[in-house]
Amino acid sequence: MVKKGLVFNIQRFTIHDGPGLRTELFFKGCPLRCKWCGNPESLKANIQLGVYKNKCISKNKCGACLEVCPQKDALQFHRGKLVSFNYDLCTNCNACVDACPAEAIKQWGKEMSIEECMEVIRKDKGYYERSGGGVSVSGGEALLHSDFIRELFKVCKEEGIHTCFESAFHGNWSEIEKVLPYTDLFISDIKHMDPEIHKENTGVSNAKILENLISFSKTDKELIIRIPVIPNVNDSQENMEATADFILNQLDGKVRTLQLLSFMRLGEEKYQSLGMEYNMSDVKVRRVSFQKKIAKFAEYFNSRGIHCLVGTKEKQ
Repeated sequence: MVKKGLVFNIQRFTIHDGPGLRTELFFKGCPLRCKWCGNPESLKANIQLGVYKNKCISKNKCGACLEVCPQKDALQFHRGKLVSFNYDLCTNCNACVDACPAEAIKQWGKEMSIEECMEVIRKDKGYYERSGGGVSVSGGEALLHSDFIRELFKVCKEEGIHTCFESAFHGNWSEIEKVLPYTDLFISDIKHMDPEIHKENTGVSNAKILENLISFSKTDKELIIRIPVIPNVNDSQENMEATADFILNQLDGKVRTLQLLSFMRLGEEKYQSLGMEYNMSDVKVRRVSFQKKIAKFAEYFNSRGIHCLVGTKEKQ
């Protein structure tokens, strides 16, 4: 049994990833590099530090981080304000995080045990029971933590808590099999049906993802599929028709709900804090016309007998 999982965020009372009110744990590490990813802090499978330079008081007026850092050259300043880290020198002691009075340094990732996760989960058990909610896991890519999540979900099921596993399904089928017995609902994406376009925009082909979805359709587990609708990437009628054909012909229509998610420019500040480039900064969207386009896609899927909604909240 894996004793620790690397969690970078926990959201309580969320209504977006599964039914009812939920507690959602986000795990670090992802094999994909989607250009539109809103959680850049999730990509690397290790603890990271993010710098919010606008919050920095300056090393002349404060300097608390310098006082505690064992490798002071790891802290990189510009005009007196901390702007980034030299990770080749940083020891990941994270002393600067605790020392900073302005919270200009954010620690992304914390190793947590099963019991530490359950302590958080149990706080909201009454809400799960009243709303039909439960626990969800996401990422990054939750499949990278399948051994840990299997044990976490096993405890959840022993305590009567509904479980939901969100994954891109880019992994070995054996990793999915590990969590199948203890997961009530799965959520996965179909980002594009063309393998080359998929690779161009996510860094990987869709072959393994589609293969796993086909294998999954042979189980008795419920599945929600999402399409993040991205301008000039997958927002064509041709791609939507190919997706519908795949769901009906390859998955035998075994999809509880298809959810269409509208592109939003999310996470730009987090990209800056991590010294990463945000690839969608030049993308402009006419929101009203784009939403109408997505609504027409939803009408198309429903006309083909695929239950489709815009957004993540399932109507009761």
